[in-house]
Amino acid sequence: MNETATAKLTAGNETALTPPSAKREPVEIEQVGRKRVDAYQWMKDENWQQVMRDPSVLREDIREYLEAENAYTKAALEDPTDSLRETLVSEMRGRIKEDDSSVPAKDGPYAYYVRYREGGEYPILARKPAEQAFETDAPETVLFDGDKEAEGKSYFSIRGLDQSPDHKRLASAIDTQGSEYYTISVRDIETGESIGAPIEGTYGSFEWGADSNLLYWVERDENGRPTAVFQRNLSTGEDVEIYREEDPGFFVGVGKSESEDFIFIETGGHTSGEVWFFPADAAAPEPALIAPRRDDEEYSVVHWDDAFYILTNADGAVDFKVMKAPIDNPGREDWEEVIPHRPGTLVLGLDPYKDHLVRLERANALPRIVVRERADGNEHAIEMDESAYDLGLGSGEYESTIMRYDYASPARPDQVFDYDMATRERVLRKTREVPSGHNPDDYVVERIMAPAWDGETVPVTILRRADTPVDGSAPLLLYGYGSYGITIPASFSTSRLSLVDRGFIYAIAHVRGSQAKGYQWYLDGKLEKKDNTFKDYVSAGRYLVEQGYGAEGRVVGHGGSAGGLLMGAAANMDPEMFGGIIAAVPFVDVINTMSDDSLPLTPPEWPEWGNPITDEAAYDTIMAYSPYENVGDKDYPAMLITGGLSDPRVTYWEPSKWAAQLRNEAPDAGPYYLRINMDAGHGGSTGRFEGLKETAIEYAFALASVGLVDDYDISRSASEAE
Repeated sequence: MNETATAKLTAGNETALTPPSAKREPVEIEQVGRKRVDAYQWMKDENWQQVMRDPSVLREDIREYLEAENAYTKAALEDPTDSLRETLVSEMRGRIKEDDSSVPAKDGPYAYYVRYREGGEYPILARKPAEQAFETDAPETVLFDGDKEAEGKSYFSIRGLDQSPDHKRLASAIDTQGSEYYTISVRDIETGESIGAPIEGTYGSFEWGADSNLLYWVERDENGRPTAVFQRNLSTGEDVEIYREEDPGFFVGVGKSESEDFIFIETGGHTSGEVWFFPADAAAPEPALIAPRRDDEEYSVVHWDDAFYILTNADGAVDFKVMKAPIDNPGREDWEEVIPHRPGTLVLGLDPYKDHLVRLERANALPRIVVRERADGNEHAIEMDESAYDLGLGSGEYESTIMRYDYASPARPDQVFDYDMATRERVLRKTREVPSGHNPDDYVVERIMAPAWDGETVPVTILRRADTPVDGSAPLLLYGYGSYGITIPASFSTSRLSLVDRGFIYAIAHVRGSQAKGYQWYLDGKLEKKDNTFKDYVSAGRYLVEQGYGAEGRVVGHGGSAGGLLMGAAANMDPEMFGGIIAAVPFVDVINTMSDDSLPLTPPEWPEWGNPITDEAAYDTIMAYSPYENVGDKDYPAMLITGGLSDPRVTYWEPSKWAAQLRNEAPDAGPYYLRINMDAGHGGSTGRFEGLKETAIEYAFALASVGLVDDYDISRSASEAE
């Protein structure tokens, strides 16, 4: 869309209505005997690590370019849809219970919960006496007031809040930049006074020792990687290193067993790792190794029934099995099989209680909860009835027979149940309230299997209004991700109702690269098989169009992060299918990112994408699909591309370079709107209502790209706009 066409849409600054033209400074890069040219490498500030910590030091020419892009997006997209966006925000906010509260979770003498005040952006952590957990008028103690803590800060992210075992202290991990460098602080609950100096520049992961005077925390190194566990003595303020990881491809985390008897240190990459442990009451711990790391072998550990129970894919157990090991000799040679590998049934996790072991597993692309009794090993499952739904395990006391779980479907708001594993009785503790009203029967949820390009079938979750026809007349939003084994849940979202109620059909394609159909489904969508992810998505979209769930040119693609990579690849493969694409913080500069081993996530992600620094085949595979390198003169749809200046996961220059490349190579297509949040990182705005404004921009774009915004034309070319 040229300036003349854009000017028809909105009055305002003529300069802002002209898409920025980024300067081109070609740089030739030679690698594994191959050469490539990057014309926009200049957008990566040489001082990028400091920019992550302090965005104000961004190089001036880069800042000017990003601000010009934001000005163009505001003038050409945001301002003309201002009234619609206000309506969308009002609708979405009207579906949120502003003074909401979580179901209290008992922990010793107290029940802890999170609540929000009317109009509040951030959570309040509070507690009441455990025996009055479900009494609304029980006396309350506020432990942390997020709204007060966030005052005067443009960005405020809470990574963790956790009370000490003696319930006298509270530790918090807070990021005020969006860079994911968290400051850990400890305060006295009764007096509110700080205990010792804060711990700066951490990963945000921490765990209490048994005596409430020791805190274990994870350090970020100079490249932003979580590499070491330290013990902070709150009496002396001394930090002692407990564990350090030397492999830059392995990230470190720390946690406590549900029994509270052990501290676990987990270190690993995407497909391998190992676990160390020590008693939680140790004053000077010496971590012991459970089993040494092996390539392409994963395991995780829980403490139950005086043993370690190990979830692992060892010995070809693709969908994982459960093993048992003695605490005093937990090596592989003493592992004993408890639950064998069952191909097609993926075990997702274990949750131990004193007399029961709960596991969450997925079969036929749907989750279920299975309860195992300690006394006799008998098991029973908690089955659900809807065709697509989401299940999650909640918090519970280790000594109790009560297990908490969450249930939702795309049409049915979240419900929280307390389930007695001994009597098999359940109590509904809460149903998510939608203040403006919601009737699940007004909507239809479907799970279909779309034929893929190679004979496989791709699960697709669909939400639509019952009165929305399936005849090709409705616009379709197709969401996708498909990396790291992450499976997008069939959950409930009040926000997406603003699209569905306007006639959109909303679909999620559970493509290869996720674990929707088991762990093999993930393995078949990574490394040299990554192309399967993109082909699955396009195949699912084309099948939905054939079946009347959409029409060519009226499909809106939506994905973020690695899902943004999916959007870029799908746009290159089949641009004609789309009317618009929303690529949120898109990972589109794959070859350059995976070739920069100084970036925080690069070494740990080589098992996911391949290492193009040393591997010719990996280089060729990535170059064949990387969206930035494969932009051509194609009939691309309108695109909304977003990023965050302090994002350490998908750095700001990836979406910025891609937008510039699209404009240079396909200037008559689009338009392309780049929006960089100058005050946030990977997740965008952190406040619950501020985040709605970003969602409203995305949804206004989606509606405009299929012609559903009055007096606004977001045509795919200048000639069409004219």
